[in-house]
Amino acid sequence: MQQSFRILAFLIAFILVHTLAAQEPKIIEIRQAGGSTQDQVQFPGANILFKNPEKRVILFHEGALIESDLAYFYAKDNFFKATGEVVFTQGDSLRMTCNSIEYDGKTKTALAKGNVNLKRPDMSLNTEELNLDRISNEAFYNTKGIIIDSASTLTSNQGRYFMNQKKYRFISNVTIDNPEYNVNSDQLDYYTELNQAYLFGNSKIKGEAYTIECERGFYDLDRERGVFKKNATLYYDNKIIKGDSLYFESESDYAAATKNVSILDSLNNSIITGHYGEIFKAKDSAIITRRALAVNIIDNDSLFIHADTLVATGPEERRILRAYYDVRILKSDLRGRSDSLYLDESIGLTKLLNKPLSKQQEQVYTEADRNANNPVLWFDKSQMSGNQILLISDTETNKLDSLKISGNVFIIEKDTLSEKGFQQIKGGRLDGAFVESKLDNVVIKKNTEMVYYLYNDKDLELIGINKTTCSALKMYFEEGQISDITFLVEPLGDVFPESELPLNDRTLKGFVWRKEERPESLNDLFDENDRAEQFPEILKFKYPETEQEEIPQK
Repeated sequence: MQQSFRILAFLIAFILVHTLAAQEPKIIEIRQAGGSTQDQVQFPGANILFKNPEKRVILFHEGALIESDLAYFYAKDNFFKATGEVVFTQGDSLRMTCNSIEYDGKTKTALAKGNVNLKRPDMSLNTEELNLDRISNEAFYNTKGIIIDSASTLTSNQGRYFMNQKKYRFISNVTIDNPEYNVNSDQLDYYTELNQAYLFGNSKIKGEAYTIECERGFYDLDRERGVFKKNATLYYDNKIIKGDSLYFESESDYAAATKNVSILDSLNNSIITGHYGEIFKAKDSAIITRRALAVNIIDNDSLFIHADTLVATGPEERRILRAYYDVRILKSDLRGRSDSLYLDESIGLTKLLNKPLSKQQEQVYTEADRNANNPVLWFDKSQMSGNQILLISDTETNKLDSLKISGNVFIIEKDTLSEKGFQQIKGGRLDGAFVESKLDNVVIKKNTEMVYYLYNDKDLELIGINKTTCSALKMYFEEGQISDITFLVEPLGDVFPESELPLNDRTLKGFVWRKEERPESLNDLFDENDRAEQFPEILKFKYPETEQEEIPQK
């Protein structure tokens, strides 16, 4: 047992001795020199090696060959300094030239100075001063560096090259020049083999038809596509696209954005916001969902349109906006709701459409149910609804010009003097006119019915309730409410004292007062689903863990 212990102890000691010996740095070898000398006054401890016409100085250390005109070799320190057309090679993978080099055999590090050029099979680097660490297989510089690969030229004030990863980290005034694009960044990690870049700090990518700005990003230079975050902005197809996350793919003419998305159309003077958006340049279209909101300028006033989904299509000269499901609109003098909406600014047309009824709904819906399903507009105190509503603007002045409502037209206005009274007019078609963007008058035709409260002008005492039918009538507005009614065809009806007209007979068939649906502010355009935090990050992306690594200073 004791003998076995001795053998084991001997083996452990043997292994430790040889392991420590293996870890000892190898001595730099002198392979060749034209001659040598010493100068203990100026270079104490140095062996001065120099070339002659036939031989240059060649030193070797663990696979690295260093050729020069003159070398100061300190054998005791395992260190040398070489000058004069220095060539440093490491197998077939690395070749570096410079004016001078300092090399430490203990740490296997080198400092190259003056016209430094480092070449690898996939790139070349030019700078004035370069540190090379052969143990970590890294090189770094703090002077302006220029990298040239197969397709691009990269420059920066500081940089580190990770040879094992075939990756560069550039810092300060980083640029990539390529025939297809230019990249500028505060910091950029560049993978030479993959031709991919990670961007940090203020960054800009400018292609032939696009510009991208961000403070965090990933960019595939071969495919011209990437993910961009933190103040990300894409200038594309006369649009300015922003979002917490942006995805862009040049070849497919496609972009997407998530959370706090905005698309500004500079040519059509409109903006769409939401929490998810897609842009298809080839199809001239953009889609926004999740808290989607469009803002269009009409007569120097903002028209806000909210819906579950907004779709903008068509070329700049005829951009069309479509809004789908639970559309709500807000303007200083106009409110509205509908199932869907169509807006073509080139012809000044806005359509508000109802939701088509199912077969079962067609069978069971009352007239009031149908009217509650129809699009509705509020002009100040007047509520107007129908199967379809058209707003038409003058394309030259961009002011509202006319209003058309077709099918089941219903106008309701709360009577200001009675507790439960409503002024009402219904018919088959409405044609309205605006004066200086204010609704001035409307003509209602086809099976027209009216309930109207009449008052004495002197003391505003109720005279009676007018119930009338006729073929057509014209109604005038003043300060947002009905001011006068003119029958265009001989009416048929009567004025009833309030006591002789039951409450049920004071509303027309299909009456629905929809005041609770009326949006009064921007907040009212959104419901609980819009307000909920239901915006997970769609474009998932992870940056390398080493993104904050610092480059050593001189």
